[in-house]
Amino acid sequence: MSWISFCDRLEELPLILAGPNLQQTSSESVTVWVAFKESCRVTLQVYETANNGKDIARLVLVGEQTTVALGQSLHVVAVTAQFSSGNRLHCGQIYAYDLSLQPCHSSSNCQTLAQALTSPSFPLVPISYFSHQLPTFSLPPEDLNRVRLVHGSCRKLHGKGYDTLPILDSLIEKDAALPDNRPHQVFLTGDQIYGDDVADPLLWALTEVGDRLLGWEEKLPLLPSTTNATHLTPKQMKPGQRSQIACQQAGLTAGIRHKAEYAKSHLFGLGEYYAIYLFTWSQVFWSQPFPKGREICEDKKTAKRWDEELKDLQQFASTVWKVRRALANIPTYTIFDDHDVSDDWNLNEAWCLRVLGKPLGRRVVRNALLAYAIFQGWGNTPEQFQEGQSGAKLLKAARDWSVSAGEDEKAGEAIARYLGLPESDPSTGLPKMRLDRDVWILDRSPEALTWHYTIRQANYEVIVLDTRTWRGYPKHGNAISPPMLLCPSAFERQLRSPLQETDKSKIEATLVIAPTNIFSLKAIDWIQKWQLKQGKVFNSDVGDGWNINHAAKAELLATLFEKRDRIIVLSGDIHYSAAIRLDYWSHLTNKSHLLIQLTTSALKNSELMTQLIHTKLKSFLFPERKRYWIGSIDPPDEKEVKKLEDEDRSLSDWECRLQWIHRQPLQLPQWGKNLSWLKEQKRSTLWHWLLNLVQWLWQNRWFQDGKEVVGLNNLGYIQFIWSDNPSDRAVIQDNYWYTSWGRPRIALSRFKVLFKEIGD
Repeated sequence: MSWISFCDRLEELPLILAGPNLQQTSSESVTVWVAFKESCRVTLQVYETANNGKDIARLVLVGEQTTVALGQSLHVVAVTAQFSSGNRLHCGQIYAYDLSLQPCHSSSNCQTLAQALTSPSFPLVPISYFSHQLPTFSLPPEDLNRVRLVHGSCRKLHGKGYDTLPILDSLIEKDAALPDNRPHQVFLTGDQIYGDDVADPLLWALTEVGDRLLGWEEKLPLLPSTTNATHLTPKQMKPGQRSQIACQQAGLTAGIRHKAEYAKSHLFGLGEYYAIYLFTWSQVFWSQPFPKGREICEDKKTAKRWDEELKDLQQFASTVWKVRRALANIPTYTIFDDHDVSDDWNLNEAWCLRVLGKPLGRRVVRNALLAYAIFQGWGNTPEQFQEGQSGAKLLKAARDWSVSAGEDEKAGEAIARYLGLPESDPSTGLPKMRLDRDVWILDRSPEALTWHYTIRQANYEVIVLDTRTWRGYPKHGNAISPPMLLCPSAFERQLRSPLQETDKSKIEATLVIAPTNIFSLKAIDWIQKWQLKQGKVFNSDVGDGWNINHAAKAELLATLFEKRDRIIVLSGDIHYSAAIRLDYWSHLTNKSHLLIQLTTSALKNSELMTQLIHTKLKSFLFPERKRYWIGSIDPPDEKEVKKLEDEDRSLSDWECRLQWIHRQPLQLPQWGKNLSWLKEQKRSTLWHWLLNLVQWLWQNRWFQDGKEVVGLNNLGYIQFIWSDNPSDRAVIQDNYWYTSWGRPRIALSRFKVLFKEIGD
């Protein structure tokens, strides 16, 4: 046998299982998230540095907090150090931080961060770019020209292609000693994990690790059946054999598109959802070899699939150390999309009734959302998790649930309440809904956590939208009708209120993070409209973008431009990257407005179609043309027109023009030439066999240099060109990806969007 049980490895592992992840960071406070295998009292110490970050200087900030016990061997904390007086951190300075860790229930001595990261099995864990071995960061500069932002989405562990999030580590490393040059914030805009589409070997590991971390086996509820079984444990639902249970027992839609393999290893258990974050952000559990397919699987076909998926996982694992170091050294902000829970999560009313109306479906959503709250949401908004707040109550309920080995129903109900899951109607078993103006919304408790938030810097603001849990489902129509991604009250809470709270005269740039795109390829719009007519909305995620519900999109644009003239939207989800410019003219105010949509996706989930549109083939055969809309404000609505005519203008409140920005000729940065850390993949699939047949074309740099999108795995890097003259302003998105010709190296495709008006 070539592998050792994960349960037998825990004693060999370091005290820290994942992290430290630097999260919400401002001039007043610093928050660091960490996962441990023992309960600890954690002290966060923030230091000034000298000599361009090379030397540790004065201690400036201290914070303490005790971990929360999620299981017998899983203890998590997001510890915040906060100024209590008028002191503050400053721009243009490199800061370092350390952790002092005192185990609560053992006689072990207090450990530093460096000590807690290592063990006999892990003698060296790189977490710093300096010889002092402490993580560092710098605040965004007050000059917008020097601000550097990074974003990305859709990182599937066994997705095709190389993981591009490790490129963030290289970007930080090359400028680590330059506070105004190194990246200042990273935004992960959805699908940080894939709860539905999991590789069989990974699920095997997650189930084992999850049970070991919890210290108990969760009893997952089932609908009454002929077998009289009332529950199953995760271990009883084998890898590769979960599609039928996912569809029939949980109501999940990930595998109903004649592609059952998408749900064959769907996550169900709470321990599984906890564990996938540890595998996603840390190399700790990747240290020992996985079993081969022949050691686990009963037939050759399943064993072959196991081994193919294992190769993709091993490629991912080989660079996780770079991701871990990067996330320790840059403030990281996240928001969920559907795969953080399950494919199609809250897509439409039909999905909500189908899934939340089944005991197993409701449990899976609760487990996934609880894991998101602890592993992502806590660090985004630590103020919600302070004593007496809903987040602190959620953490207590999660601890009580685990202590009872999943038997404390009151704790389970409290978890659901604080997560915002609606109660079930006793007479029907379906989730309760209520009216919000003229749409139905899930009836959440007033105590529920909010997932949206706003980040305010000296010269820019970032408004992060929750377009999953505040959807408005049409009152009139059928249950599969495309929803409003923000219901009326969500427009008020998530957009109007944040925009009104800030004096726009002090804000140079407003960024809005919308996990799903406002505008997409015209072909996607056409396909989704056709699928909607056929009633096959789950086939192509009809309703997950703003493109189908015209009233909601019209209201979104009007709301954004009520308080701001220029908006930059950061988005992901669609597995390609692009830049779009929308010029909007209000006939009511005689004012022009500008919306720039910058999309970056996928970090690791390359697909055949996006690989094709990455090339010049897309712009030759299906170029994106200018598009035009007219619309009304009250009631909000829009209509696409072929051309803006005077007659249309006279009957509308506004008009807009959409233009795709072409990417500039690709560049090959010198620092991305030698990728000694990248383990090259063997091209053994049919697709790559076909590529080799047309090698003379496909591996040609000219052919790969398409015009409109980056369709390979990529990471987005944003800079600003700012001046007193608005016409000279611009925003730049550099998308980094790996070349497919010769030995892989890092390529850069630049999208530059000017703020000045462009003629028709």
